[in-house]
Amino acid sequence: MSVKKPSRLRRFFGFIAFRLIPLLLIVGIVWSGYRVAEAVVRRVGEQVEHGQRGSAYAQTVTAIGPTITTRTATTTPTLPPSNTATMTSTLTATLTPSQTSTPTNAPTETPLPTSTSTATNTDAPTTAPSDTPAPTETPFSIAQAFATNTPRGFSITLPPTNTVAPTGTATPSPTYTVTLAPTVAATTAAPAISETPRPLPTLLFPGDPDPNAVAVTAIPTAVTAVDRQGYDLVNILLLGADDEVTGDNIARTDTMIVLSINRTTGTVAMLSLPRDLFVWFPGWTMQRLNLGYTHGEQVGWTDGGFGLMRQTIFYNFGINVHYYAIINLSGFTQIVDAVGGVDVTVDCAIQDYAIVGAAVPVAAGEGDVDALYTLPVGFYHFSGGEALWYARSRGNSSDFDRGRRQQQILRAIWRQTRSTGQLASLPDLWTQATQIVRTNLSFEDMLTLVPIALNLNTGNIEHFTFARLYHTTPWTTPDGSNVQLPNYDAVRELMTDFYTPPTESQVILEGAQVAVYNGTVNADWDRVAAERLGWGGFSAVASGAADSADYANTVLIDHTGQTKGSSLQEIARLLNVLPENILLEPDPNRDSDFEVILGSNYSSCTFGGVLPVEGE
Repeated sequence: MSVKKPSRLRRFFGFIAFRLIPLLLIVGIVWSGYRVAEAVVRRVGEQVEHGQRGSAYAQTVTAIGPTITTRTATTTPTLPPSNTATMTSTLTATLTPSQTSTPTNAPTETPLPTSTSTATNTDAPTTAPSDTPAPTETPFSIAQAFATNTPRGFSITLPPTNTVAPTGTATPSPTYTVTLAPTVAATTAAPAISETPRPLPTLLFPGDPDPNAVAVTAIPTAVTAVDRQGYDLVNILLLGADDEVTGDNIARTDTMIVLSINRTTGTVAMLSLPRDLFVWFPGWTMQRLNLGYTHGEQVGWTDGGFGLMRQTIFYNFGINVHYYAIINLSGFTQIVDAVGGVDVTVDCAIQDYAIVGAAVPVAAGEGDVDALYTLPVGFYHFSGGEALWYARSRGNSSDFDRGRRQQQILRAIWRQTRSTGQLASLPDLWTQATQIVRTNLSFEDMLTLVPIALNLNTGNIEHFTFARLYHTTPWTTPDGSNVQLPNYDAVRELMTDFYTPPTESQVILEGAQVAVYNGTVNADWDRVAAERLGWGGFSAVASGAADSADYANTVLIDHTGQTKGSSLQEIARLLNVLPENILLEPDPNRDSDFEVILGSNYSSCTFGGVLPVEGE
């Protein structure tokens, strides 16, 4: 009996089912096992590498926060016929100007300047490099450099993050040099970043008044811009608003100080603008200067209240302010308390009542039956509330003198933050400040100004205030308001002086050493006089009590023996020393160039607009 052979089709399916499919299953199982093993090996390798570089990661986290600059790097390797790998990197850096008070990495729609730079990295591993093309690096953030005491110098330390890992025994020392505009020079061990300031904001020039405009007094013509004399100036308008205590939804900026920073000479000038200046507001009317900011906010002026104030100041005074910072009363108190309080020299006794939102200084006593407090001449440490009382008081002075005292507080804050090292911790201060200060300054803007603030001395800070009846003329509006009309010729001289840095002769005064002794029973008078000399450009030291406390007249002793170029007359002027009380006693072995012994006739209050307190 013959056996019927399977058909070809059946043999084919049998081959597929019993031979090919099992073979494929076996191959798949082997391949899967291989991939699993490969993944396990890779994961173990990653864990080992993570452990080896753990310390570097921790250093990187510390070094790069907070970040403000983003760079995208594309690395293309060039493989020469040797064991040396040379990599050329092209980096494009984009600096994002921020118009808010909080620095951000988020891009804006504003066109930004870009700069391209070339970095060269040279490594020398002992083994031949792979021919596999290097992957394109993803965008990464670099730490915002923090300024030290070196002018315009910024340096941070980052651990190496893109060093080629050698497979041999050689120890490579890669060096990365990056040049941008602003310039960035870095090495993997200690990259140094130097930033140049970004362009200043462009002014929207105010237009001419409508010929048909009508105001309560004549509308002045626009003044020409004050000559900057070729200096690189940054002007910041500092505003203090009182809306917290008025309750009428009008933020009157009774504090208005223009801070001008000369980046060419490293000097600073402050100019106080009286609140009652009656000026022309473009697009509005003649009005008090302290109402400009709130009006600009209410009507939606371009750039808000600051935009209107900026155009108004330029129209009436020829000064272009680039930035602003506005703070309310409680914010001011918080700032002073945050820096640990401030030391202030009170050179004119202040007499006033309690002020809403402020704290009467402890040294002012308990007040009389009418709760009238008197703060004597002296040297005091103020809390935020006490500093606010001193800065706002007008009991026996004027708004013109109040501007002078507000500049004193600003100087005291600067001195406190520098002496305690807080100014060298700008990122921490910036985070706190931007929670209570409204500003269009970015973190990058502030960072470029830190070296100037750190290297300032008192002789390079100048102070300017309006003088009533000279720079202004009192006037009463038809509705009975008392205002001050600018005397434009005198104001022009003031603005020109404001833009002019200290002369060489003024700076030379810093070399004169002055020892100040208190020859009276009045506490801290030596500190008061030394402070006055210090802000006048001298190196003055409060030396404590004199040999006696019953000096009737202030005595000035000159130990230099110089007949020309001496600072004698300037010291005598600042301290009101009578000519008959100036003594010449040359001493080649002197400890100080000049010696001052204060007598009971010394008067530190030489400012106009300050009245004697009751009982004096």
